[in-house]
Amino acid sequence: MEFDNRIDAGAGHKPEADLVEGSMAGDADSRQTALQTWEQALDGKKKELVDWCDRNKEILKSHFLCGTGTTARLIAEKTGLPVKGYNSGPLGGDQQIGAKIVEGQIDFMIFLWDPLEAQPHDPDVKALLRIAVVYDIPIANNLATADFMLHSRYMDETYDRRVQNFNKTVQERVEQMK
Repeated sequence: MEFDNRIDAGAGHKPEADLVEGSMAGDADSRQTALQTWEQALDGKKKELVDWCDRNKEILKSHFLCGTGTTARLIAEKTGLPVKGYNSGPLGGDQQIGAKIVEGQIDFMIFLWDPLEAQPHDPDVKALLRIAVVYDIPIANNLATADFMLHSRYMDETYDRRVQNFNKTVQERVEQMK
């Protein structure tokens, strides 16, 4: 398999200007960070993520933050940080975040969930996690990993992700079928 160096995570990508008003989203040094919780986890994981964001808001203020539904609103209200809100996860928000990953606009993702709870929109979440893995996006599924990621040396330097060149793979498959 051939790999394609895709994204300079250290530089981040400038999101569209209309995504977050009055934020540092246009700053070339901003990181694009998706903050998510599974909706079914309800208050427990949402509160954990909101509190974590509040404790780390000095670091997070240099990030372009986005999240789905209630989670984005709660983080913005508690921390005062600008957060781009997408639809609720089960209403397409997970796919919206996935699309931003494909477009190279998400550098890492904090995605908390309760492994002991059944998840009604499990296929949506699995699709989001799959696309994050395909595009080599670091994912924290618990606060310990989120802390390690946020305080990693890679937060202040370039990290070249390894993304499989699927266009080449598809082309090779087409050529084999001829």
